[in-house]
Amino acid sequence: MVPSVVTRAAVCRSPIRPWFSINGDAFIKSLLSPGGRTPDRPDGGRDVRGSLVQPTQKGPVGPAERVRQSHWWCRALHPSFHCPTVAVPCREGKGAGMRSMMSWASVFRLRQYAKSSLWIAPLFGMALGVVLAELAIAADGVDWPPSGWRYSATTASGVLSAIVGAMVALLGFVVTIGVLVIQQATGALSPRYMRLWYRDRLQKTVLATFTGTFAFAFSLLRSIESNSVPDFGVTLAGAAVAVSLLLLLVYLNRFTHNLRPVAIADLVGRMGEGVFARGAMEVGASAPHDGESVTAHGPVTLIRSPHGGAIQAFDVAGLVAAGVGHDCTFVVPHLIGDYVPPGAVLVEVHGGTSAPDPRHVTGLIALGAERTIEQDPAFALRILVDIAIRALSPAVNDPTTAVQVLNHIESFLTVIGSARLRDRYVMTDDRDRPRLVLHGRDWEDYLQLAVSEIRDYGATSTQICRRLRALLDGLLESLLAVQHPAVETQLKLLDQSVERAFPDPDRRAVAQWTDRQGIGGRSRPHRWG
Repeated sequence: MVPSVVTRAAVCRSPIRPWFSINGDAFIKSLLSPGGRTPDRPDGGRDVRGSLVQPTQKGPVGPAERVRQSHWWCRALHPSFHCPTVAVPCREGKGAGMRSMMSWASVFRLRQYAKSSLWIAPLFGMALGVVLAELAIAADGVDWPPSGWRYSATTASGVLSAIVGAMVALLGFVVTIGVLVIQQATGALSPRYMRLWYRDRLQKTVLATFTGTFAFAFSLLRSIESNSVPDFGVTLAGAAVAVSLLLLLVYLNRFTHNLRPVAIADLVGRMGEGVFARGAMEVGASAPHDGESVTAHGPVTLIRSPHGGAIQAFDVAGLVAAGVGHDCTFVVPHLIGDYVPPGAVLVEVHGGTSAPDPRHVTGLIALGAERTIEQDPAFALRILVDIAIRALSPAVNDPTTAVQVLNHIESFLTVIGSARLRDRYVMTDDRDRPRLVLHGRDWEDYLQLAVSEIRDYGATSTQICRRLRALLDGLLESLLAVQHPAVETQLKLLDQSVERAFPDPDRRAVAQWTDRQGIGGRSRPHRWG
């Protein structure tokens, strides 16, 4: 993730008080008594049995106060009334939608599951096929199709039965292709690429079309009688088969060409550049807080992770809004993509007029079993490096593929090096008060990730040495001088690797030339100094 260096989060200022989820697991047996005091009310007020008075507070009401008031309402209900957890509209901050019974992190993980799932789209396709079949049967009374497109009961039954069997067979064929893709990706590419492959929309469209056509034809079979045939539906079923076959051909063509390592490197590189560009747009108009202390004065509260996992995403607007509500500054000491073990410090809370709910804060940071690319462009770079070093392994021994991947890595590094990166990003509220501090990767981190392992595994390959040198020389030519020290450090490390791998002076001299094709291009000596 490349968050804004300093960005102002729009905090909800609606005069209508937001709502929070109401948790009704706890009840009171006898809370109110005539003329008695209500001990659990946030304001300590007095009520009369049967006339509930909503707790009030003068002045601005923070998130913690609203949560306490919501819980009071639930506890004030009659003991026999079940007060479930309900989803009600609420949001503080930019990008708001609905706050439901689930935390933001749970919703994020649910979206990730839906994107990676291969059964949700086919299920919707099947349901749509049943609905369309009912509509086709209902519309069969009109004077369409023409007489030349009418079918006998035997013909219609045979056609629909054949379609049902064909769709089942095509589904099995697509599943078989999927298994082969998994074997190819995990063996020759990178297991981390599978997380992106599961999201392919064309594959889900193909599966949904097949299941929809199957359900459509199967639903029409039950309406066929000796004197009643759904002619319109049978015609539509034939059209659906034609569309299914066309999609199957497109699917085969795409995966035949796009399963090559260089095609996947191009896809992953463009995805990573897109994620990075979206983050860079947020920092364009920001002003840094260089050399300033951005944490609030006061006590520091440590919020620990309830379970382990890799940090997948932050709800930046939600964290800023929570900081405004409690007048504190949140500091996340981990990078996006870091694995946080159970019980480790997840967030530091500096200052504040009230203590934030740890469950609410941890619910604004999504943890998962593995990294995602949504806010983590370095994950795309990690996949590219994995593909390159897999090609350099002794079992594969394909340095040319690694050279092709380096082309896309260089393009990615050029985009990253053109941005102003910082190791700390500060998000402020509308009064320019720091509310959230996130750590980020600097240029040296990205460059080291991109070239270190490829240099180590490809040190004995003349192609890799020459292409890496051309990559680093190209970065020196295209990037600003502030980025040069890190590039020059990598050039020194490359020289040391070449000296160790090529003790013969003549071979060493050849390996120290620059060549954008590795071998066979327009090579030239390295520019020393």
